[in-house]
Amino acid sequence: MAKKPTYEELEQRVKRLEKETVKYRKLFEEARDGIVLTDAETGTIIDCNPETAKLVKRKKSELLGQHQRILHPQHTIIDGFSDTFIKHRNKFDGQILEAQVITSTGEIKDVAIKCNSFYLGNKKYLQGIFRDITEAKKSKELIRKSEELYRSLVENIDIGVALIDLDHNVIMVNEAHGKMINKHPNELIGKKCFQEFEKREKVCPHCPGVQAIKTGQTAEAESVGVRDGGTTFDVRICAFPVFGSNGSATGFIEIVEDITEKKELEAQLQISQKMEAIGTLAGGIAHNFNNLLMGIQGNASLMFKEIDSSHPHYERLKSIEKQIQSGVKLTSQLLGYARKGQYEVKPISLNQIVNEISDTFGQTKREIVIHKKLAEDLFAIEADQGQIEQVLLNLFVNAADAMPHGGNFYLETKNVTKKDLKNKPYKPTVDKYVLLIVKDTGIGMDKSTIEHIFNPFFTTKEMGRGTGLGLASVYGIIKAHGGYIDVESKEKQGTTFSVYLPATKRKVKKTVKTSDELIKGTGTGTVLLVDDEEIIHDVCKELLEAIGCRVLSAKDGKEAIGIYRKNHNDIDMVLLDMILPNMGGGEVYDRLKEINPEVKVLLSSGYSIDGEATEILNRGCNGFIQKPYDMKKLSAKISKVLNNK
Repeated sequence: MAKKPTYEELEQRVKRLEKETVKYRKLFEEARDGIVLTDAETGTIIDCNPETAKLVKRKKSELLGQHQRILHPQHTIIDGFSDTFIKHRNKFDGQILEAQVITSTGEIKDVAIKCNSFYLGNKKYLQGIFRDITEAKKSKELIRKSEELYRSLVENIDIGVALIDLDHNVIMVNEAHGKMINKHPNELIGKKCFQEFEKREKVCPHCPGVQAIKTGQTAEAESVGVRDGGTTFDVRICAFPVFGSNGSATGFIEIVEDITEKKELEAQLQISQKMEAIGTLAGGIAHNFNNLLMGIQGNASLMFKEIDSSHPHYERLKSIEKQIQSGVKLTSQLLGYARKGQYEVKPISLNQIVNEISDTFGQTKREIVIHKKLAEDLFAIEADQGQIEQVLLNLFVNAADAMPHGGNFYLETKNVTKKDLKNKPYKPTVDKYVLLIVKDTGIGMDKSTIEHIFNPFFTTKEMGRGTGLGLASVYGIIKAHGGYIDVESKEKQGTTFSVYLPATKRKVKKTVKTSDELIKGTGTGTVLLVDDEEIIHDVCKELLEAIGCRVLSAKDGKEAIGIYRKNHNDIDMVLLDMILPNMGGGEVYDRLKEINPEVKVLLSSGYSIDGEATEILNRGCNGFIQKPYDMKKLSAKISKVLNNK
């Protein structure tokens, strides 16, 4: 039988209980979380601490004796109780559940509630601890949205992004990076980056990630990626280190950009710039050569005037003239490349020229089958018809040389806009273009040949079979007309040239060819001859006199202006060279117009510098004649100028 406690023992127990009660009450009152004691059956609030009242912005007295639903927003109430109260009472005793409370002002707050049940006698009570997690949830939501945004950006960006650890294992990679090597991102996770991206057995010697970790700074490198099929592509890699909470590097992030197309465009630009420089040199050479030919042609014309076909030197002179024409053809190709040839720009139909040239070509190359697909509504182009014919002939001859045993030759024209040139290395200057596609099924070209085909004097033909100026002149002529030319070719798969020429709204007019016969009665007036080259000046003077003209001479622009000012009432026409010392032909023309607005001027040059001849013609100049010319051509031009034909 248990011994009854003494009075002193009972008194000590009471004091300990009182002490524990005070301690409990102190903890209860000073707790930083809200504490609520409720009747488990009725939901009545029996007690709560100050933090609870603060949480819901009420006085403690407003809560005691009230139903626990006063703490929660209406949408969480089920059968008169809050949903979390029911869960804690029936199933989730001792567990933490998220819930919401409502303040006296109607503000909703997020809370985490841990609730424990206990009994006093036969009565069950619930004690809930309420922790305000409103700000924590907001922060968590912000982090979630930030991560979601980051993930969306990484996944949708069109450059590769990869997170790689210190052992070069891929931790994360986006879809764009996977597409670069023809793999799904999931196939790359956990794999070695150098094995997957560049098919290496060891870490890449140029790895910017290694450099970034070593220096703690961003590092860049260019490399060659390898697709999951063996094909390669050029890439630029930018890597920066990733640091852990202790400040040490845990890996690096790689940003990978496919620069294959960019490098190709840069290479094309470099070629274009090189060709510009070569073109300037070629133009100067051709101009000087034309002046030499002018001296020979002029003297030959003068000699022909004095003899007939029975003369013993007649055939030799004809041979000289034939060689002059060969030289003219050569310089015209050089000038075409240099974009400084003779231009008579007017609206023309590209379809008409394609049909005419291809029909003639087809008759001489019957082993080649020509296929034409020409747009019926093709825009007109503003161009020099002779130059465009030269372009087509050179492209046709190039195709024929590529198909010595015959083949198929495709010609297509269509209308395009500057949007179709978006990915080209050009800056379109007009909205609409005419596209000419010339395709053959010949032997094709390797990459090295493609890089040089537009260079002057480059040829794959054997010695004596080609000048290497055909495609060079094509390039120059197209550029001079504000157009562009592309080439695609593979060995044994043929070649395709794509020519873009600016379209015009102007209508095409029919042209009538004039005769080259010497026009009788041409020389009935006085001509002021302006040319600084002594040989050219002398032979042109004799040609003019042979035609029947009276000639006044000037060796430079200043002298010409002085002579014209003094004799303009007697001068019927000025034969003006474009290239003069101290004062160019354009300025001389403008000064002559100031003296006499009705002055008649025939421009003469081996080429027109940067389209200057065309500009002067647009300002009212009467005509243009290209060196070298013979007496018949000079006669026809003078007649046209003097008679305003």
